[in-house]
Amino acid sequence: MFIVVTVLIMIAAILLALVVLIQNGKGGGLAANFASQNQVMGVRRTTDFLEKATWTLAVVLVVLCLVSSALIPNTRTRINTLNNSNVPTVPANNTNANSSNTATPLK
Repeated sequence: MFIVVTVLIMIAAILLALVVLIQNGKGGGLAANFASQNQVMGVRRTTDFLEKATWTLAVVLVVLCLVSSALIPNTRTRINTLNNSNVPTVPANNTNANSSNTATPLK
């Protein structure tokens, strides 16, 4: 799920960058290309659309970043899961010489 949200963040960031680059700070930009009076979408409507798209993408980006921070995989949980699994352990060395498990020295 974290990877899906991360991909969505990248897509939203790229779209936001493209929408901002299309705009012109002085009111031109993409809207300047549609300066003709016969256009279905006039200059003002294009500017309104780009502004709404910018705000929408910015809000989507912030929300996705907040969601991704909640979905970050917890490494402590993963390590604890590995430590609690049924992994065979090596027995500790027995320092008692009378034990039957100790090897006899070679002569």
